[in-house]
Amino acid sequence: MRAYRAKRDSKPRVADKYNILGFISSGTYGRVYKAQSRDTEGKIHAIKKFKPDKEGDVITYTGISQSAIREIALNREISHENVVALKEVILEDKSIYMVFDYAEHDFLQLIHHHSQTLRTSISLPVLKSLTFQLLNGLLYLHACHIIHRDLKPANILITANGVVKIGDLGLARLTYSPLQALYTGDKVVVTIWYRAPELLLGAKHYNKAIDIWAVGCVVAELASLRPIFKGEEAKLDSKKNVPFQKDQMLKIFEISGTPDEREWPRLKDMPEYQNMRRLDTYPNRLRDWCTNKMKSQLGYEFLKETFIYDPDKRLTAEAALKHGWFHEDPTPTANAFHTLQPPQCPPARRITHDDAPSMMPQPTQAQATQNVAQATQVHALSMSHSMSAKSMSGAGSVGTGAGTGGAAGNAAAGGRVRKKARAG
Repeated sequence: MRAYRAKRDSKPRVADKYNILGFISSGTYGRVYKAQSRDTEGKIHAIKKFKPDKEGDVITYTGISQSAIREIALNREISHENVVALKEVILEDKSIYMVFDYAEHDFLQLIHHHSQTLRTSISLPVLKSLTFQLLNGLLYLHACHIIHRDLKPANILITANGVVKIGDLGLARLTYSPLQALYTGDKVVVTIWYRAPELLLGAKHYNKAIDIWAVGCVVAELASLRPIFKGEEAKLDSKKNVPFQKDQMLKIFEISGTPDEREWPRLKDMPEYQNMRRLDTYPNRLRDWCTNKMKSQLGYEFLKETFIYDPDKRLTAEAALKHGWFHEDPTPTANAFHTLQPPQCPPARRITHDDAPSMMPQPTQAQATQNVAQATQVHALSMSHSMSAKSMSGAGSVGTGAGTGGAAGNAAAGGRVRKKARAG
């Protein structure tokens, strides 16, 4: 035991190898941080720290989570330009750290940038390039017999060079001769808005087609800047039984129509078939939905083929990459941002220090004093701008609007700096 501890303590710790720059985001299984390598290259990485498992209300070490085991095992075996690359795994103080290549953006951030900041749709060249690269990465995973099972905008990354990287394989499963049914151990997979109909209807056995349905949902969201099937999720009951997702099914039917048993012969064998039959019937309105969003007949046909109800007839990743939509001008490019001017490019991913107490180094007394002084200076500057705005308010409504907006922005910036100073 003494020899083991000596060997364990001799290994470099996370802080020895990486300088933690800030907190990026958190999810069900862990927290993600931005970090810079301390070697001569100084490369930027994303470090995922898995949360410890819980026993009751007390956080206790109970072993490595199933999600962590899957993600580590699968990422160690794969390598593709459109799948995020795992650099190393570090075990420290009973916590697991996975070090990945860093990506500056993700699909969700891009959607928010266009819907809230630019207030304009994503251009067709960008849309097609992102979709093509996403399918290219998915084809690789499927060729490796891996189903992702959680494709959504937040899990699809984009580098500053416009390269798509599929991330977060925590729910992924190998489908080649699995020892148990995919349903076993994971009764619920895929975030509700991107969940395929066969999953919503309680299928115990399913295939790679669930990822293609999710791709269709993601592409539709990129095109319209909002989820195409935005239903309310019914939660598991006290006995962990999976309820029928009535609202989500209705959201799908309202656009894609009610499924026909002649087109989907196995529909009547689905566990939730009787619940589905009680729902109102709807015609297929997908063409109308696509009119001003997919911008071409081939774009509509591509989306229609990703939303085929029968999973055995749904588009495959390989067939999708050969679809005529990608051969129609404009064609996809290796850099999805190639056609964008700087104002149109999404800003770098925002990081914070307030949400990263477990990874951020504590500041020295001198640094804390300097932070407070900087915060005071910014606050004084914001007050100066506020006084200037008030003096301009008599110049007319246009001047008032501009002045007030500028003062509010500076005050908010001052508040953010003060908040960081307090956290330090």
